[in-house]
Amino acid sequence: MRRLTVFSLSFLLLSLFFSLNLNKLCLAGDYTIAPADVLEISIWGEEELARQLVVRPDGKVSFPLIGDIEVAGKTTAEVKKLVEKKIRPYIPEASATVIVSQLGSLQYFVIGKVAKPGMFNVSKPLTVLQALAMAGGLTTFANESGISIVRYYGKKTMRIPFNYKEVKQGKNLEQNILLERGDVVLVP
Repeated sequence: MRRLTVFSLSFLLLSLFFSLNLNKLCLAGDYTIAPADVLEISIWGEEELARQLVVRPDGKVSFPLIGDIEVAGKTTAEVKKLVEKKIRPYIPEASATVIVSQLGSLQYFVIGKVAKPGMFNVSKPLTVLQALAMAGGLTTFANESGISIVRYYGKKTMRIPFNYKEVKQGKNLEQNILLERGDVVLVP
């Protein structure tokens, strides 16, 4: 009976933590565009200018009349304003629409002693626990307390420890961070 109560309390705490993280995501604002995302850009009343464009590794797309525009690191609202500004010399009353039609940039990697290691292309940021769940969970001989998140900042590499054993017991839940693009979850 006591074990069931501890489990229920742990589950409740984890659920609360996940919901708080999702609320933070919703409050964070518009999605930030990155290379490999697919954008749908159109100008109202100008059907021949509608395009689906893949954001190149240099962070740019090419659009008719205005050429290359830098979109990586910007929100869809910022790209809309930029397209409208650049196309106005050709179409004075231009009203643009910018939609991220396919997310190609939210890729995470889970490697090591998990059931299904590999790359995961997802539509929204994940926590470490969610990434481990997508990878099918830990295998029998995985080191639960030695998991690391490898994160790259330009030329620097950062190692962030994650103790699955503590988190599943409801302890130190703050280590269940949101993963960033390109993060590698390493399960020894």
